Amino acid sequence: MSVCISRSEEALTYRLIELTQAGLPLLDDPWAWLAEQLELSVDSTLDLLKRLQAAGTVRRIAAVPNHYRLDYRYNGMTVWDVLDEEMPRLGALIGAQPFVSHCYRRPRRTAWRYNLFAMVHGRSSDEIDSYREHLRFLLGDSCTADEMLVSSRILKKTGLRLPPAPR
Repeated sequence: MSVCISRSEEALTYRLIELTQAGLPLLDDPWAWLAEQLELSVDSTLDLLKRLQAAGTVRRIAAVPNHYRLDYRYNGMTVWDVLDEEMPRLGALIGAQPFVSHCYRRPRRTAWRYNLFAMVHGRSSDEIDSYREHLRFLLGDSCTADEMLVSSRILKKTGLRLPPAPR
């Protein structure tokens, strides 16, 4: 399905991204705040977001907690060499674990055999090691190798940042 966006909607989209690129404010009703800033009704604002999502302009809208502020200071990107035919089942299984924040498939490379990646977070290095052991158990014989890449520092994560719109 293809979705067209008009020129006036394009300007509105740019403004919406400007307003949300650093996140929505922590308010009881952030949609009402956004609608007020865009000078639209809440329903029109939500409709715009749905159209942008359908067009692929916006991929998702989600809460992103700061795990460091929640005292989850240990992180490890677990990487796994999983049988390709088992990937759909095992990727879903690993991604459903409560200590995995994101899980995805990547193509293997010549010097990098791993095709399943899962980020785990914990309150100690022992905790993330135990999570890795649990994932290893779940993957069973369908996994031939794994490693865990442990964070050594916090990297600033940001989404799309647009330059200010010409006025």
